[in-house]
Amino acid sequence: MRVVIQRVSQAEVVIDNQSVGKIERGFMILVGIHEEDGPEDAAYLVRKISKLRVFEDEAGKMNLGIQEINGSILSVSQFTLYADTKKGNRPSFIEAARPEKAIPLYESFNQQLRDLAIPVEAGEFGADMAVSLVNDGPVTIIIDTREK
Repeated sequence: MRVVIQRVSQAEVVIDNQSVGKIERGFMILVGIHEEDGPEDAAYLVRKISKLRVFEDEAGKMNLGIQEINGSILSVSQFTLYADTKKGNRPSFIEAARPEKAIPLYESFNQQLRDLAIPVEAGEFGADMAVSLVNDGPVTIIIDTREK
């Protein structure tokens, strides 16, 4: 699994002019699922994300985690994180998991974060979404379970 984590002061997902997920301070996470990913990849990311210390403490140091600031997560599925652009100009998405595998893993990832008492809003898998956010910092971190 590959995630792009952005520290945000706000983020929102809109589908067909309807807001389906909106958060204030926290993480906007784009979630890509590889065809070979499994439950252990989701569990690894949940551990890393829940303990990621990128929020500023009273001294201005990035030393606090999302739970310590009572932050929320906006999670959006993003198969294009597995785009292969080595050949030609049109990306291939052959390494991205098919929906029948990706959807349960994506939903499990979100639920595991919720089980840690982190509020999680989510986009709709496979939908045409308009995503807006205010990146705070900016702080953007990429984690790939294939590189652990």
